[in-house]
Amino acid sequence: MSARRPDLALFLPSLRGGGAERVLMDLARAAADKGRAVDVVVVNRQGAVSDDLGPGVRIVDLDRGRAATSLPALLRYLWRARPPALLSTLEHTNVLAVIATRFVRGTRVVLREANTLAQDLSSEGVKGRSLVQAMRWAYPAADAVVAVSQGVADGLVDVLGLAREQVHVIFNPVITPRVLEGTRALPDHRWFAPDEPPVVLAVGRLVEQKGFDVLLRAFAVARARSDCRLVILGEGPERDDLLASAETLGVAASVDLPGFVSNPFGYMAHSGVFVLSSRWEGLPNVLVQALAVGAKVVATDCPSGPREVLDGGRWGALVPVDDVQAMADAIVAGLAAAQPRLPESWYARYRLEEVVDAYLAILEAVGGRSRRGKER
Repeated sequence: MSARRPDLALFLPSLRGGGAERVLMDLARAAADKGRAVDVVVVNRQGAVSDDLGPGVRIVDLDRGRAATSLPALLRYLWRARPPALLSTLEHTNVLAVIATRFVRGTRVVLREANTLAQDLSSEGVKGRSLVQAMRWAYPAADAVVAVSQGVADGLVDVLGLAREQVHVIFNPVITPRVLEGTRALPDHRWFAPDEPPVVLAVGRLVEQKGFDVLLRAFAVARARSDCRLVILGEGPERDDLLASAETLGVAASVDLPGFVSNPFGYMAHSGVFVLSSRWEGLPNVLVQALAVGAKVVATDCPSGPREVLDGGRWGALVPVDDVQAMADAIVAGLAAAQPRLPESWYARYRLEEVVDAYLAILEAVGGRSRRGKER
């Protein structure tokens, strides 16, 4: 590793391109574009997205199998590089980041939290409860904590006992050029042809959290009233159960699960209505992105995020979690509704340019950095 001292470092498990990893990589690129020297420190370099981080971003691979064994390597990096601020994401790496910075003078730590703790970690049983105990020690010791929604911030205060003033709400930078450019591509799916019935679209991992079992039942009710089809983009362990449920409901011919799609934004822009059926979220990025590309939306009023994103139902329908009839009614109404016209202030909350400025303000404040860096 060269002697170059970074202006900030970002710490994450890998470069696999999950939601949290994607957000930090977008932040790294944007910060480098603003003249900052950025290190992206990973537990291991698994993933296929490291090559597109661009100039000004250095990848530091700790080369460890999992976060729990990476503390010595992280300490060596911090002692050598001495970044004034370290931004970490995901609970395990956040705890590790706090431990490491206790041993390194001159590096402050900011933690990013994207989950509603009461729902997300309670679903993991004993493992989740043990992690909460570690977080109750670690998070108050951080110099600042960023929550991706007000609901997540409330959970940090209620579950971990953080002081309200320690928590800063910054929405995810999910409206990026990649999203907007993705709408130019027509979906590679025959159901999106102009003469086909409208498509009800959902995007997410096929797991219990996402509520696709309820969506299927709601779709069956809605389809009896309005000609439409259902496409769910994503992979996960519930695929077989969902396909079996579609058969049982008699809608298998109108349901397709094409798997993971690298560019879902064209699908969103050409959908009849986009549905978020989740039982819980932190901040549902796909809901923001669907609205940003012009989709009409229906969302469960789950903890947390949809109510904030939709401004209490102003920009799309909010329905109770696990309420099949309410979701079906909202789908039918959404198919017939006009597209919402969102104000510029709504886009600004999620646009990469504004979000990276908010993160840099916190990181440079806690890191004691007054240098602004030359804007490119």
